[in-house]
Order: sequence, then C-alpha cells, then structure tokens
Amino acid sequence: MSTGTAGRRVRGQGRESLLEVAVGEFITRGYDATSMEDLSRAAGITKSSFYHHFASKEALLRAALERALSGLFALLDEPGATAGPALARLRHIVRGQVAVLQGDLPYVTLLLRVRGNTATERWALEQRRAFDGQIAALVREAVEAGEIRAGVEPALAARLLSGLVNSVVEWYRPGRPGAGSLPDDVARAAFEGILPAAG
Repeated sequence: MSTGTAGRRVRGQGRESLLEVAVGEFITRGYDATSMEDLSRAAGITKSSFYHHFASKEALLRAALERALSGLFALLDEPGATAGPALARLRHIVRGQVAVLQGDLPYVTLLLRVRGNTATERWALEQRRAFDGQIAALVREAVEAGEIRAGVEPALAARLLSGLVNSVVEWYRPGRPGAGSLPDDVARAAFEGILPAAG
C-alpha cells in the first residue's frame, strides 16, 4: 500500500485506488496541508475525476477513518470477544487490534494522527473514546473476576494497552521477519510480561 509520494501514478482510478493515494498523502503531508490539487497530482488524474468518486477532501478522510474504525469495532463482535472469561476476551481483542493494524496500516496510522480540527476528525476521536471505553469496561470485569490484580485502575489499564498496541504503527513494516506472529507476540507481552516467571 502506498505511503504517498508526490507525482505517484496509480494503476487504477477506482474509488479504492484513489482512497489509498489520499491516505498516503494525508500521512506524508498532513491532512490540513494536503489540497485536492495535491491529491489529483499524486493520483495522476484531474481534480474533476477525483470529485467523481469523492465529493470533498473531508469525504476522503471520512472514508479512510471509517475503514480503520470498522475493523476495530468488528473485533468487539467476534466470538472470542463476546464469550468466555473477561481476560481471554481482552487478550483476543488486543491480538485482533494488532492484526487490524497490520492489515490496514496506513488507515490506522491516519486514525491515530487526527487531532479534532474538523467535524470528521472529532467524530473519529469520539469513536476511539467509545472503543477505549469498552476496553476499560472489560478490564474492570476482569479485575472483579480476579483475573487481573486487584487495585488495577481499569481506565488506566485500557490506556496502557491502547498505547502499547498503537505504538506498533511507529515501527512495524510489512514483510519483516516476525510479522506473522506479531499479534500473538504483542498479546503475550501485554498479558504475560517480558520477565521470566518467578520460580
């Protein structure tokens, strides 16, 4: 998937191809600093052709953020996230978050960089808070069940887990050794730690 470079030409001019180009440009230039002229130049098409698929720059942003968020929220409906002990469900979600990040890396990266400067960005931030709230509720359930150490503050634990997962966007690159096992590796580090068990 493109990381967005000026003057890049895409093979297709369909909606998905143009969205891919736009996400790359938003990440490279910043959303506010990217114009429709920049996007059309990067895609190798006219602005009118771009507008044929997307009504505005913000419509592009909305489509990109919806893709990232839909992948994350879909995790909450998976059987592994809805049945079984709270800690097992939490681990399933964390593992799934990493897998979503790997599969939609540019889209999740863009999601994590929004700052609330537009209506769409504020909507995305609200969605992120709602997702984090569900994780916090699950942490609270695990604490109450005795699966997590008593005294752990659920909201703080949820933020720490979110920070651990989200940090992956800064260093993960597709195709590197260990990519296939990364979801399990991150979940193991989050829930089992990195120190050997006391013996």
